[in-house]
Amino acid sequence: MGSLTTIQRLSEFAGQSVELQGWVYNTRSSGKIGFLMLRDGTGIVQSVISTDDVSGELFGTFETLTQESAVTVRGEVREDKRAPGGYELLVNGLDVHHVAQDYPIAPKEHGTAFLMDHRHLWLRSRRQHAIMLVRHEVIRACRDFLDNNDFVLVDTPIITPNAVEGTTTLFAIDYFGRSAYLTQSGQLYNEANAIALKKVYCFGPTFRAEKSKTRRHLTEFWMVEPEMAYCDLDGNIEWAEQLVAYIVSRVLETRMEQLDVLERDVSRLEVIGTPFPRVSYTEAVDMLQKAGIDFQWGGDFGGGDETILSENFEQPLIIHRFPAAIKAFYMKRDPDDERLALGVDILAPEGYGEIVGGGQREDDLDTLTTLIKQNDLPLEDYQWYLDLRRYGSVPHSGFGMGIERVVGWICGVPHLRETIPYPRTLTRLEP
Repeated sequence: MGSLTTIQRLSEFAGQSVELQGWVYNTRSSGKIGFLMLRDGTGIVQSVISTDDVSGELFGTFETLTQESAVTVRGEVREDKRAPGGYELLVNGLDVHHVAQDYPIAPKEHGTAFLMDHRHLWLRSRRQHAIMLVRHEVIRACRDFLDNNDFVLVDTPIITPNAVEGTTTLFAIDYFGRSAYLTQSGQLYNEANAIALKKVYCFGPTFRAEKSKTRRHLTEFWMVEPEMAYCDLDGNIEWAEQLVAYIVSRVLETRMEQLDVLERDVSRLEVIGTPFPRVSYTEAVDMLQKAGIDFQWGGDFGGGDETILSENFEQPLIIHRFPAAIKAFYMKRDPDDERLALGVDILAPEGYGEIVGGGQREDDLDTLTTLIKQNDLPLEDYQWYLDLRRYGSVPHSGFGMGIERVVGWICGVPHLRETIPYPRTLTRLEP
């Protein structure tokens, strides 16, 4: 019996006997030789079974295997540059744990609805497996970048009494007879955390009850949200662009195999580097108008507008200082122009839209109180939030980065439903 290992680590065992646990990706046979493509969650390897090396009984067992049958395979690792991953397994032992029924996702074209109905099985395909590994790397890169820059992870509640991004996209729930909501963002609590710990971040699911069917929207998605005390808008922008650039470089360093499976044009990612280009909202409006778009100052950018703006740049595009009227109540006003809020969005290249949104927070008690009233929000629900301006208020900023949009951009995936294991959309709650 050889060493129990994974397909990902086979290069460490060239010429040695190993044991692999996994599932049958597919099989074929040619006379006295059989080929078993085995997947184990870390990769796929070709396993060669020959009647010259194994008993007729074992070879007969191989011939009964169906796609997704669960097996343990033993054999010698042999280097072969023609094989997937550069190595193959010469089989001398095979244990069958389960022979799968006819697998519904056959190697043929299926419609999107069928694949989404079978999402729990579709995840096993090479393409979806590659996307999930890139997603894992994006999340790991976020954590490493922030942890290595002295940010502290502080969890924020998923059930909240307050709106963060406006009241029209809240999922309301009954909380023992009281009104509560699924969180739109951890930001308000993160501001409290930043006053306690200076540089913090939260990471978790967020929810938006947007009745949108576009490829860029999910009702449940994941965000990483850094928040920094003693940080203005410019400092906030620098942290955001450094994080995005770091993520791209990490994926290029560690996940080229997966990007190759996805047929991603990595040259579009290799050019990413800081600083990113910066334009004001007003400059962006001028760009749209010069492109022939009937867009008026004061409006919010739609997906089409963002695509047109980003097409002018190879790098992610930073847009700052938006009209205060289209931003959240907590956004600090520009001291040089009260019409503007000190907000920032970062648009990914290639038409993937906004991947970062944030800004400097209003730190003055009286001003924030007035803004809450002007937005018809219940003042009593925000007393704890106002306390942050009563006790040790300082300039502070933060941003949220949507994991799914970053994964979609890096992978070159056109729809966010493939960037999360089990997507929730306007029309889908299962599986």
